[in-house]
Amino acid sequence: MARRSIEDTSIVMVGAGNLATNLAKALYRKGFRIVQVYSRTRESAQGLAQVVEAEYTTDLTELVKDAKLYIVSLKDAVLVQLLPDIVAGKEKALWVHTAGSIPMSIWEGHVERYGVFYPMQTFSKQREVNFSHIPIFVEGSSAENTQFLKEVAAALSVKVFEASSEQRKSLHLSAIFACNFTNHMYALADKLLKKYDLPFDVMLPLIDETARKVHELEPKAAQTGPAIRFDENVINGHLQMLADEPRVQELYRLISESIHQSSKE
Repeated sequence: MARRSIEDTSIVMVGAGNLATNLAKALYRKGFRIVQVYSRTRESAQGLAQVVEAEYTTDLTELVKDAKLYIVSLKDAVLVQLLPDIVAGKEKALWVHTAGSIPMSIWEGHVERYGVFYPMQTFSKQREVNFSHIPIFVEGSSAENTQFLKEVAAALSVKVFEASSEQRKSLHLSAIFACNFTNHMYALADKLLKKYDLPFDVMLPLIDETARKVHELEPKAAQTGPAIRFDENVINGHLQMLADEPRVQELYRLISESIHQSSKE
């Protein structure tokens, strides 16, 4: 399919959260036609629609019925609950969701053509990201649908992959460890630093170098710190410092044990 015809694809964004906002903007910048944005709240729907020159609605019954591609980016539970209402009257269009944890089979029995369009990245409305090197994983209900989604993805990123629902579940779980849990560690570090009147930005060079190292080394080979050598004096001292926060203390102990055990495998 020619690139021009791909970019002329009419798209409806069902959802206006962090991922949907970044994806809609990226598609818009590449010349795709975002014809409508749906969100439960008028503020979110209207805000994104204005940026991508689209109409907006807060009523699922008002979704346009003639778009070529519908991208659904809602919370997992909301998608499952609202799916019949979302697709009503538009069952012949191509439908995709953007979730890492939901199988493609959720569409079965509801629409004729469907798939998954999963950009694996952390998104925030307040911070735009460059899609050009974000891995995008696609899955389609037919070879034709898969190829179409790959071409849409290729207009955004040089890293486009096919991935089954089972593979995508593994990707999502791995991303939780690599991103969400890691960020929670930053939050715990920030809280501890504030307790001792220290700014979080003193950690940034350390964080940056840790991230750079795994571009060159396997994560296991990049591991340093008292846990890998099981320095009991240091570990016990840290546990004592965390005595007033038993949940964080237990987290420190469990992670230290995990690092040490992993180093011996």
